[in-house]
Amino acid sequence: MKPRCIVVGGPGSARSFAALAERLVATGSSLVAGSSLVAGASLVAGALSAAGAVLAASFLLAAGAIGCGQEPERATVIEAPPVMITSVVARDIVDRVEATGQLTAKAEASIAAQVRGQITSIGAREGEAVEAGQVVLEIDPERRQLEQASQKARVVEAEATLAESQRELARIRKLRSSNAVSGAQLDAAETASSLAGARLEAARAQLGLARRALGDSSVQAPFAGLIARRYVSPGEFVSQGQKLFDLVALDPVEVEFHLAEVDSSLVELGDPVGVRVAPFPDEVFQATVTVIAPTIDSATRTLRVKAELPNPAGRLRPGLFARADLGVSERSGVPMVPEDVILQRADGAVAFRMADTRSVQRVNLQLGVHREGLVEVRGGLVVGDQVVIRGQTGLIDGSVVSLRNADGTSAAAGESAAAGESAAR
Repeated sequence: MKPRCIVVGGPGSARSFAALAERLVATGSSLVAGSSLVAGASLVAGALSAAGAVLAASFLLAAGAIGCGQEPERATVIEAPPVMITSVVARDIVDRVEATGQLTAKAEASIAAQVRGQITSIGAREGEAVEAGQVVLEIDPERRQLEQASQKARVVEAEATLAESQRELARIRKLRSSNAVSGAQLDAAETASSLAGARLEAARAQLGLARRALGDSSVQAPFAGLIARRYVSPGEFVSQGQKLFDLVALDPVEVEFHLAEVDSSLVELGDPVGVRVAPFPDEVFQATVTVIAPTIDSATRTLRVKAELPNPAGRLRPGLFARADLGVSERSGVPMVPEDVILQRADGAVAFRMADTRSVQRVNLQLGVHREGLVEVRGGLVVGDQVVIRGQTGLIDGSVVSLRNADGTSAAAGESAAAGESAAR
C-alpha cells in the first residue's frame, strides 16, 4: 500500500510546521525530503516542542525538495574488488643440477730464470712432454762451474788461514803463561783467530751460493707436463727473473663451475660429475668434486666448485667450455604455487593469502625452482594456504575482497579455490 504523503512548501507554510508534526503522528504519514525517508513523525512530536518542530522542518526544507511519490536516490556503495583464489599444493620435485664452466689445468706454472747469463742449450720444444726434474734449458752452466771452483779454493784458503791463526794463538798463550809476551799480543792473536774463523764461514756461504747458481743454471721442470710456450731462444742473454717457458699438466685436469646459491646445498665433496665438452659432444667424462668454496660470492650469488677428471690421452685441453651435470635429487611434499600468484615488489616476491573469508594478508616469499608453471615456495606459505591468483594487483595488506568463480559469479572460498586451480592449469 502506497503511504500517504504530505507535501510541505510554498509561502506561509512555516506557520503550520508545529501542527504538521501532530498530523504526521495522527495519520501515520511520511515526510520525504531529497533522498531520505523520515519515518515515525511521532518521535518528532514527542521529543520536540513546537519551536523544535519548526527548526526540524526548516532543516528538511533546506535539504531538498519535499514531495510525494518520488523515487529515492540510491546511496553510493563501495564494492569489494573481485578476486579468484587457489591453494598452495604439495608436489614431488626431481632436481637436476647443471652448470657451465671451463676446463683448467690442475698444475700450471711460468718458469723464470734464477740466474743471469746466456742460454746455451734447450732440451725440450714447445708442446713436448717433460718429466718432473727433467732439464728443459741451460743458462751457461760452465761459467757457474768455474765460479764454484773458485769458491772452493777460497774455502780451502780460509781453512788454512784459520789453522795457522789457531796455532799462533796456542803459542802466544803458552808464552803468556810464562810472562814472555804481553797481554796485548795475546789479545791480538785471539782477534786474528776469530777473524780467520769468520772468513772461513763467509767462504763456505759463498761456495753454497755458487753451488746453488750452478744448479739453477740447469732449469728443470718442477712437475710432469707439457711445454705450453717458450719465451727464449739459444744464445739469448737473460736476466734474473725473466720468464723462460710455461709448463702445464694435462693429466688430470679440472673443471671449474659455479652453482646458484639455491643449489649450493646439493653438492658435496666426492660427488660424481658428468662433464661434456664441444669437441666430443657424444661423450660424458666422469669427474669427482674435489673443491667447494667455503663462501658464496656476494657479487654473483654463486658457489665456486672444482671437480677433477682423468685425462690420460690428453684429449681434454684447459680452456675448453664445459657443461657439468651433478645428477638428480628427489624432494617430496614441496609447497608450490602457480606463477600468476607471485607479484614482484621493491622488497621482493610477494603474494596475498586469505586471512579469513573476506580479507587478505600480504606475505613475502622465498622462492625456489620453477617447474611447469609452478614455483617452489621456500618460505612465507605452507601447503593448504589459499592465495589470490587473479585480481591481486591493486590489493594491499588487509584488503576486503569478493571471491569469484572463473565466469565472474560469486563463489565461496572452496569454489573459488577450485576455479583458481582450473584457471592456473
